[in-house]
Amino acid sequence: MSDLSNMRILVVDDVESNIDILIEMLGEDYRVSVAMNGRSALEDVASMMPDLILLDIMMPDMDGYEVCRRLKADRQTRDIPVVFLTSLSEESDEARGLALGAVDYITKPFSRELVKARVNNHLELKRHRDHLEELVAERTRELILTQDVTIESLGTLAEFRDPETGGHIKRTQHYLRCLAGRLMKVPEFADRLDDATINLMIKSAPLHDIGKVGVPDHILLKPAELTDEEYEQIKKHTIYGRDAVIASEKKLGDDSFLKCARRMAFTHHEKWDGSGYPQGLAGEEIPLEGRLMAIVDVYDALVSKRVYKSPLPHSKAVAMIMEGRGTRFDPRIVDEFKSVSEEFRRTALEFAEHDEERQTLLK
Repeated sequence: MSDLSNMRILVVDDVESNIDILIEMLGEDYRVSVAMNGRSALEDVASMMPDLILLDIMMPDMDGYEVCRRLKADRQTRDIPVVFLTSLSEESDEARGLALGAVDYITKPFSRELVKARVNNHLELKRHRDHLEELVAERTRELILTQDVTIESLGTLAEFRDPETGGHIKRTQHYLRCLAGRLMKVPEFADRLDDATINLMIKSAPLHDIGKVGVPDHILLKPAELTDEEYEQIKKHTIYGRDAVIASEKKLGDDSFLKCARRMAFTHHEKWDGSGYPQGLAGEEIPLEGRLMAIVDVYDALVSKRVYKSPLPHSKAVAMIMEGRGTRFDPRIVDEFKSVSEEFRRTALEFAEHDEERQTLLK
């Protein structure tokens, strides 16, 4: 027998002699606790979280079936294995207990060898299952870390090229969390947004302008308005961004976590009426990631100081986005943006990089 001495067993029986027998059989090998009725058992389980429950069926007030039913209905306790203790021998009684989620039966009078063997087997299974869950959890953490590091590493490239990108990334991530969280409560968006999807969007936000690494410095860092020809070069950052993400995505497969980042980088300059770039997509043709980023990207650009422009007041930025409702932006998302616009202002104030921005945001 392997060392299971730290594992806890809860014995539930209203007959003291039965409890004494089981303690004598198991007490030297395991940590054994007892309860003499169903209600006490439920209280003890909640506080001690045993590894195995030996549960008598025939008890007054609340029988073992009801105790088992309540344990299996509770997310905190449903995975604790339950072994019924019973003198019943009818097959229907055994089937009822197994249907409720019990893993085994031990009949009275108890056989020492049988009790010890079955308890040991079920505790071994419990330990292996717990270990497997730990391995799965650890692997999941590693995968999430890999995602985060991959996205952050790619996002850092854009920060190296454009000194204004760092604060922009932080702000757009917070704007996205706010706006997508609001949309998640709207019926027409609820089936496309959940916590996992929103978290992936937030992680992907730093890559929406990754394509700027392909734009020449004299254009990207120009301290003045761009010429038409230069603007055409800037517009290509959406294509460069898509291609940069695709290069990494090929190694991870078509269903990788980078799909969200690719869509965001490629489509955040598309417009609801089809007049955007690079593809001229319209309406629902534009991925949701792109439609969301379009609004948060424009808002941040409007309220931020640039070498070629001063920041606009928050109220003016909101008014300009409202003017773009149904033309530049998805009208339903604009409506929800209006509802959370003050949260955008607070985020912009918190992560503002210039005093001029802070002062203007208060107007």
